[in-house]
Amino acid sequence: MNSLKFADANSSFNDAKFVIFGVPFDSTSSFRSGSRFAPNRIREASYNFETYLMEQDVDLIDIPFHDAGNLDEYGNVDEMTGAVEDAVKKILPKFPILIGGEHSLTIGAVKTLKNVSVVFIDAHLDFREEYLGIKNSHACVSRRVSEIVGIENVFSIGVRSFSREEKNDAEKLGLKYVSSFDVKEKGIEKSIRNLNLKKKIYLSLDMDGVDPAFAPGVGNPEPFGLTPLDVVKCIKILSDRLVGFDVAEVCPPYDNGNTSLLGARIIRDLIGCAGKYRI
Repeated sequence: MNSLKFADANSSFNDAKFVIFGVPFDSTSSFRSGSRFAPNRIREASYNFETYLMEQDVDLIDIPFHDAGNLDEYGNVDEMTGAVEDAVKKILPKFPILIGGEHSLTIGAVKTLKNVSVVFIDAHLDFREEYLGIKNSHACVSRRVSEIVGIENVFSIGVRSFSREEKNDAEKLGLKYVSSFDVKEKGIEKSIRNLNLKKKIYLSLDMDGVDPAFAPGVGNPEPFGLTPLDVVKCIKILSDRLVGFDVAEVCPPYDNGNTSLLGARIIRDLIGCAGKYRI
């Protein structure tokens, strides 16, 4: 565990409604590595912001949340997802917030949850059966999650890149996704409200779901993405049903800090939105 804490995470674990922890792991990265540095860089960036969120009329000092530090650095993805599963079990029924690291962390988090929809914001479908011989690769995360909660309960928003095999498997098995082009055409509100989501939702943000003009420091940047305001609107719409959240694939070596700042601000907005229903 590290001593650097997310800004304003002043509550004890017992008193907290939200618990943050970092997952410094990027061993299955396929293009750019470095997301293992993101948990601490996002924490550093979190000190840039006011506690008061003007658009929500919420002050974070009124919402008890705790930063439990980072998990150990694992070299093996299966060990990492197992450690994430154990950590989330200890946090529930509080609201877990995971800071990656690469997107494979979501597999471990979702294993602990019951009867949920899982919403991904992601540029990629991540629906491969395996990638480079690794079944729990970041490129397989929606496939693995669909095996845990049922494919009818998995939804991806902002998709704009996948292999032909992923496309065929998604159509055959019934994976539902909304492309970034659909979001641009219909708006994020309509795109989300058309989904058949359960009352409890786990939201997973792969930062490459956001256009690289706003978030260049990611592991696999893909043009034509969502805007940060699309993400914030998505959080606001889902906030009364959210039971967990992660942000993944921020890769600090590849920008000047903008993506870490965005990740920190989105976490703060998430706590502000969901906190209204937990205090």
